[in-house]
Amino acid sequence: MKPRAGTLVLCAILCLCLSPGVRAQQKPADSQAAKEQKPPAVDQNGAGAQSGAATAPQDPKSAAAPSGAACAAPAAPSAPPAQSGTSNERLLFALPNYLTVEGTSHLPPLTAGEKFKLVARGMFDPAEFVWVGLIAGIGQASDSEPSYGQGAAGYGRRYGTTFGDTLIENFMVGAVLPSLLRQDPRYYRMGKGGFFHRAGYAAGRIFATRSDSGGKQFNYSEIFGSAMAAGISTYSYHPQSDRNLGNAASVWGTQIASDVASAMLKEFWPDLRKKAHKKQAT
Repeated sequence: MKPRAGTLVLCAILCLCLSPGVRAQQKPADSQAAKEQKPPAVDQNGAGAQSGAATAPQDPKSAAAPSGAACAAPAAPSAPPAQSGTSNERLLFALPNYLTVEGTSHLPPLTAGEKFKLVARGMFDPAEFVWVGLIAGIGQASDSEPSYGQGAAGYGRRYGTTFGDTLIENFMVGAVLPSLLRQDPRYYRMGKGGFFHRAGYAAGRIFATRSDSGGKQFNYSEIFGSAMAAGISTYSYHPQSDRNLGNAASVWGTQIASDVASAMLKEFWPDLRKKAHKKQAT
């Protein structure tokens, strides 16, 4: 089979769009604390007796404390807001991008249930159905699989095959194997540095990833997950003539290339978005 058209679209987008305190003042102390005390009363025999000494002894703790609340204990610094470990942004202003986060090591690990839920949210997002339809339309126009034919029937076959390939690969790479192997399926964006440095980092995420505990690991989930997905799709619903090892390897390579392009877009999308906003402002 020919390379998936989505990969070429993403790479074209990248090539066209990218080029090499004031502290708070304390209130004054309460003026009531500085009132003068009355002089002690003197009885007829000349013996001094302080008024109220026998009836209201002063609390030693309150006597030792300075007037007002100037020496109140400072408030403890507020803790940084908890991070959910996921993203709500959208690539190209439409496609869901829940598994892309900034390059930080202070994110909570995802549970197996969260991994499956995030992949499902992305796959069944309305924008994803439109994207699959676009890829199927490009395949229809280029007659990528002649055995599918043309017309509505041919388009339906291409749409179903494209959606099935994407669904199986996303779940195997993003949920099934990461849950079994305890690997982190998220893409940690670098966000800094030159274009080639960041591009190399994005491409390298296909082979390197993090474990749920934060350590560096070989990306078994990507390599073996995409291989398993290619085998499942090839030998289940692809045309009979394509059910061979060579075509399964071709599908595997296409999925790896598509994931590389997807990682590139995830890495550089904020830069593309800023360029788009600047053009709109001018």
